[in-house]
Amino acid sequence: MIDFSGTTFVLRVDEATAHDAGTTFVDDLRVLTRHHVRPIVVAPDPAAARAIVRAINRSSNVALALSGSDAALLPQTPSGIGRVQTRILHTLTGAGFIPVVEPTAFALFGDEQTVPADDVAAAIGAAAEAARAIFFHQAGGVSDPQTHELIGELTPSEALELAQDPRVDPELRNAMRAAAFGVRGGIPAAQILDGRVSHAVVVEVLTTQHLGTQVIGGLVL
Repeated sequence: MIDFSGTTFVLRVDEATAHDAGTTFVDDLRVLTRHHVRPIVVAPDPAAARAIVRAINRSSNVALALSGSDAALLPQTPSGIGRVQTRILHTLTGAGFIPVVEPTAFALFGDEQTVPADDVAAAIGAAAEAARAIFFHQAGGVSDPQTHELIGELTPSEALELAQDPRVDPELRNAMRAAAFGVRGGIPAAQILDGRVSHAVVVEVLTTQHLGTQVIGGLVL
């Protein structure tokens, strides 16, 4: 078992996992916190963020939802998400809380803007110096478009190249890009896996087994 004690994990939850009544995701969060891992959850939309908060708080009063405007967490810029303001995240996780982040950005003038959840997870992971970023996708990982065999490991360059292939599901391509950019931004490794698999997070990061596809080997920019 790898010792991730004291580290931060970013977990990007997809719609399939968020609305799966049988998911063990909340139980997995409990296991992570028992191992002194600090999870940050990125929800697919604001409604899902509130639902995830309710699900976590049914067993422990530690979850709260954050929008991009809270403490100017996710500033909006003309090119997308600006510099992530991590102070609120470190304050909350250091006190034992689990932030559940909505994919919205703080606009200096006007209303909040919806931004891709995958991009939010990658930006937060890099800014918060996360040890892992995990992207849930119901495909369970990245398959070779020709052989349809699951690919166990990709470099960021390989992930970005595959993400241009139109045969790959568009949402999976977004997750691949985010995982690649997150690793290039300093996250040691990013996983793409099916969050509906029983205890997927625990199996992936706290055991020697691997599920889905891992993106690893990026250069810190």
